[in-house]
Amino acid sequence: MPAPQEYKATITREKFLYFETRVIAKYKTDGYSDEEIIRLAVEENLLQMPTEKSSKLLAAGCLRKLNCSGEALTAVIANAPSDIAKQANLYAMMNYNRLVWDFMILVIGRKFQEYDLSFGKKDVNAFFSMLQEQNPQVAEWSESTIQRIRNILVKMLVDTGYLDEAESEYLNRVFLFDEVKDIIIANADEIVLPAFNCFI
Repeated sequence: MPAPQEYKATITREKFLYFETRVIAKYKTDGYSDEEIIRLAVEENLLQMPTEKSSKLLAAGCLRKLNCSGEALTAVIANAPSDIAKQANLYAMMNYNRLVWDFMILVIGRKFQEYDLSFGKKDVNAFFSMLQEQNPQVAEWSESTIQRIRNILVKMLVDTGYLDEAESEYLNRVFLFDEVKDIIIANADEIVLPAFNCFI
């Protein structure tokens, strides 16, 4: 599938959201419509949010990500063991948000390709400097927005096992699970495989 076109700062509120996306994915795989899922998220507080408005916004955000991902990936997020589902959720984020797509390919994938497992703030800062030079939309983001996105990207790496903790200075050699790999290949997205330390 084609890479997402738009850089979205919405990642500052939508984040990785593994548990929330998994809950919503289960309802989607059970055949509920998006409208029904949002209604249930509000009425039954499926996502354990403090207000109805936040429940609706969060459920809608999870649905947008899943709707960019297809039924097979949604089913993996809903039903696979946690490590596999988290990896599927990362791929879903890449499909939905161009910033995550580019970060994982241009920074993380390149690190694995070059056998350079060092990782730190300088790598993330260099990525954002490049984006700001190349994209007027990103150039308009405030420094506080960029800092929040930096933190979210690093936490995403921790949540998916690329880093042991936010302060880690080296990437772990992750393993791409077959359930996710098969979907990536079926989608003709082989370009993303190095981001998962996979070279075929």
